[in-house]
Amino acid sequence: MYAIIRDRGMQYRVEEGQELDIAQIDAAPGSQVELSEVLLLSSTDQTLVGAPTVDGARVIAEVRGATTGDKVVVFKYKNKKRYRRRTGHRQDYTRILIRRIEGAPA
Repeated sequence: MYAIIRDRGMQYRVEEGQELDIAQIDAAPGSQVELSEVLLLSSTDQTLVGAPTVDGARVIAEVRGATTGDKVVVFKYKNKKRYRRRTGHRQDYTRILIRRIEGAPA
């Protein structure tokens, strides 16, 4: 069984027991988070597609902690002008563990 959820503009395909990195949220490690924007629910014999979300469906996840993504290097350069700028960025993420998917198709 899996679900497709939307969290602040990003869509994720999740299954029970899966670890996932989402955009940083303000939650303590060990706390539970409810993701209620479920766009699709699927089991082996039935699929429910929301319009735009599936009514009564939600995903319960446990917050594992904060993490950061890979560094993205930004290099600006202008030819023959001695202009070079090198900056970097690392996005902050929250790692969650999907505990259960509720409202599953029967």
